[in-house]
Amino acid sequence: MITLRPSQERGHAEHGWLKSHHSFSFAEYYDPQHMGFGPLRVINDDWIAPAMGFGTHPHQNMEIITYVLEGAIAHKDSMGNGSTIRPGNVQYMSAGTGVRHSEFNPANNEHTRLLQIWIQPDQLGGEPLYGEKEFSREEKQGRLRLVVSGDGADGSIKIRQNARLQIGLFDAEQKQEVALAKDRLTYVHVARGELQVNGMALKEGDAVMMSAEEKLVLEQGKQAEVLVFDLPH
Repeated sequence: MITLRPSQERGHAEHGWLKSHHSFSFAEYYDPQHMGFGPLRVINDDWIAPAMGFGTHPHQNMEIITYVLEGAIAHKDSMGNGSTIRPGNVQYMSAGTGVRHSEFNPANNEHTRLLQIWIQPDQLGGEPLYGEKEFSREEKQGRLRLVVSGDGADGSIKIRQNARLQIGLFDAEQKQEVALAKDRLTYVHVARGELQVNGMALKEGDAVMMSAEEKLVLEQGKQAEVLVFDLPH
């Protein structure tokens, strides 16, 4: 079964310095039909104004992944980590028993656009963790690159959940087919551009939820950047 999640049906928040689209219920946006998909709980498409951001705030029992599409984000946390994340970098923070952090756009003249992703862990508690890794465009061009997994396979960042996140860049004749396990869930989010997913034409911000499907086919991209989540039920 394949279910389309059109971009225009996502939740939207406008705070002046922050514009955000919510794929699932978040903050003031509540939709009982879209509370998450398996352990995938949040995909927020955030646009942050120059020199603005999120002040220090707490998290607990959540796997948090940040993927920058444009600009940069400066991160500081209570574990002592401080870094600037740029396009191509994947940042991971396991909140565990509790962590506090801040995120700001360090630029004075350009916005930051990022995807903030929350995945529920397979166990509560545990010491907070932090990870960061760069994945080049070449690794993602015309194919899916594993960037996050439950076992750290293929140089990916290891998280506390039996879930996998792959990211790919597809244009023109580039195509990939992936066999899917029928006991798993697949969530495909088109971050930028246009892409055909199993014959369905998707544009920026669109997504599809898949279950009991035999394969995933990505093709006919137009400068597409796509995130593919492999998830337990």
